[in-house]
Amino acid sequence: MDSPFSEYLQARRAEVEAALTAALPTPPECPAVVADAMRYSVTAGGKRLRPILCLAAAEAVGGDRSLALPAACAIELIHTYSLIHDDLPAMDNDTMRRGRPTLHVVVGEAMAILAGDGLLTEAFALLTRAPETNDPAVVVRTLRVAGVVAAAAGATGMVGGQALDLAGSRMPSGVRSGAAPLDADGLRVMHSKKTGALIRAAAVAGAIIGGASDAAVERVDAAAGDFGLAFQIVDDILDVEGDSAGLGKTPGKDAAAGKPTYPALFGLDAARTMAAECLQRAERALGGAGLAESRLMDIGRWIVTRSN
Repeated sequence: MDSPFSEYLQARRAEVEAALTAALPTPPECPAVVADAMRYSVTAGGKRLRPILCLAAAEAVGGDRSLALPAACAIELIHTYSLIHDDLPAMDNDTMRRGRPTLHVVVGEAMAILAGDGLLTEAFALLTRAPETNDPAVVVRTLRVAGVVAAAAGATGMVGGQALDLAGSRMPSGVRSGAAPLDADGLRVMHSKKTGALIRAAAVAGAIIGGASDAAVERVDAAAGDFGLAFQIVDDILDVEGDSAGLGKTPGKDAAAGKPTYPALFGLDAARTMAAECLQRAERALGGAGLAESRLMDIGRWIVTRSN
């Protein structure tokens, strides 16, 4: 029998899936070739961690989850765009994502780039179209969320993190970029941008839309920062210990590409301890806002204990 938390995840995932399908552009306004490419990647499944985190944060602070759904979907569109572009031969050069061939393998590099561009732009179009309300407070919150998400996705966030990742790793040709390999501090900074920024933005967006106080938003932000770090540490561990069927992507690629990872720098046992410490800090942060006993904290525990 599924646990109440598993049922919660399933219900929120179904809610997000339906909203994502409705949000994607369709022909004839959108050319079928790019509409199909976008839909291929968006509907490939995945954990939907970021949109669920957004919805859970809105609920945790006492807000209306439905008002956070557009922001949740926008963040997932941005996440999917980032996966499409990260998998390209010029980036991480991967051929499997979410258990199926990566988009550029199916439709070619040029169309994959366009599909990613389309998803990024559609995300902000979705944010500006919603919510359909005349409540000025909600409109102001939505504008604030758009700024938070833009910062997380841009050059100071996810794009900057990918740049640092490429600079510190071997390029697809096997030649290093010329930059020194990342040390522990550099690894933390890189992942705080590449992975952590959008995870933080998801939780913060939900808290803002939910009407949280600035103090509560800061607590959620701090906890989500540790969620993002824990997510990356566990991802690195699974890249060593997992298999392609469970992960939905190619395992062992980080080591093959010469990328620094937490297990490589600290060892598997120390990396597991670091992930557990992230969870402890997140619980203290949420406890300061009275949110330690919430689905938001449950998601943090799921991040650390997941197997894919």
